[in-house]
Amino acid sequence: MNIFIQIFGKIIAPAANRFNRALKKPEITQKNLQKELFRRFTQSEYGKSLNIIHWRQIPIVEYQDIESCINNLTSEPIIFYEKTSGSRSAAKLIPYTKALRRSFNHMFCVWAHDLIVNGPKFSTGRIYFCISPQLTPPADVTTLQDDSQYLDGWLRAILSHFLVSPPGIQHIHNAEEFKHKLSQALLLAEDLEIISIWSPSFLKVILDYIYSHHKQLAESLKTKISAERYNLLLAPPEYSKLWRHLKLISCWDSANAADGAQTLRKLFPGVLVQGKGLLATEAPMTIPLIPAKGCVPMLDEVFFEFEDEKGNIHLLHELKKAEVYEIIISQKGGLYRYRIKDRVRVTHFYHATPCLEFIGRTQEISDLVGEKLHSEFVRQVLDNLPLAETNFKTFIPTHIPTARYILLLDTANTDTLELAEKLDTLLQQSPQYRHARLLDQLAPASIIVNPHAAEILSLHKTREGKKWGDLKHDILNTVPINRELLSELSNVF
Repeated sequence: MNIFIQIFGKIIAPAANRFNRALKKPEITQKNLQKELFRRFTQSEYGKSLNIIHWRQIPIVEYQDIESCINNLTSEPIIFYEKTSGSRSAAKLIPYTKALRRSFNHMFCVWAHDLIVNGPKFSTGRIYFCISPQLTPPADVTTLQDDSQYLDGWLRAILSHFLVSPPGIQHIHNAEEFKHKLSQALLLAEDLEIISIWSPSFLKVILDYIYSHHKQLAESLKTKISAERYNLLLAPPEYSKLWRHLKLISCWDSANAADGAQTLRKLFPGVLVQGKGLLATEAPMTIPLIPAKGCVPMLDEVFFEFEDEKGNIHLLHELKKAEVYEIIISQKGGLYRYRIKDRVRVTHFYHATPCLEFIGRTQEISDLVGEKLHSEFVRQVLDNLPLAETNFKTFIPTHIPTARYILLLDTANTDTLELAEKLDTLLQQSPQYRHARLLDQLAPASIIVNPHAAEILSLHKTREGKKWGDLKHDILNTVPINRELLSELSNVF
């Protein structure tokens, strides 16, 4: 193992050891954190305005409930805002403080230490962190330029010696140029060992670009790569041969990302494709640990409450195996009793702490590749389409033949190609949807007009054991439809 990796492992070992001790006493760890967060809450302008003396008096909120006072949630200075999908609107801004960034920093140190001790035997340490291009005009507020900025300066300084990052790539405004530059950088990194991304489809887009442009890329890199590597690129690429040292791909692998992660496992046999756990812009919530054989909560940085299907609130140490809960978080950036709208299942326990599996968003969210479309946003989009004569409409996701959305109508008096183009334009008011479209993670939205659409969907659901009379057709279907149902809906008779 590289001497620098060994030294880095020793530097971050104390954080990992503290975390492992916390896993053995979740109730005490969470209670101490709760006290600290309540003190922060009472010192904030938001907390003072509510005049609250007990934790349970703090209201459980969603983003729209606190949007008007987003700058008053914490007494600590806000160092930047990070844009994410809103729960009931196209976008939202999450304030970051130094304390919140330290939470992400702590998560990274625990994760990295586990990999160094229990994971593949790294030798070069070369890593690609997901860098998102600036495909839309820059915002008026300070946001992250790349994912390494979730970390503190000292850690970024250490990692900078191992990062694969072409200069200025985050400022590229053209998706094709971004894919070309990133492909070149990755191909130059023959000693690449780690790829850390969010959606597995992001990496698949880049791999597809390399496959389609391999000869062009080979010629552009001819003077910078070995003759052997040049010849590998002249032929249709075999990815496992292009990156022989690759040992780890870290990405989402739960819910709708499961198929994409499995595709990467097939493309890179022998490489550890590890799920990221539950990691959101708002907070680091769970982290994969190899000895745990699952994802454990970041219980020393985030205070967790869990709502069951009956609306009862439970604490971390009160959770039961196999039960499903919706997460409510309180973190160090000023979000208190915040409904994150993620659902988890307790798979097993590690030490005394429950391991949590992400099973999806609440039923209002559709998320194929990270676009996180909300039913209220979709409703607003459809309200701006000329659908006055339409009696039935529902917006459905599918992976057939690739990730995309379909607007299903019973009738339309407008040219469907024009309607689809306007639909896709309106959907791109969501930054995440637009980002996924520009990177070809999502194909353009399309229209299917079928006068029997409602009946076909109803009959399909009854075959799943549901009662026809109890069925409701939501404006946004959150479960991707399969090939059989799509074929049936496309067959207009």
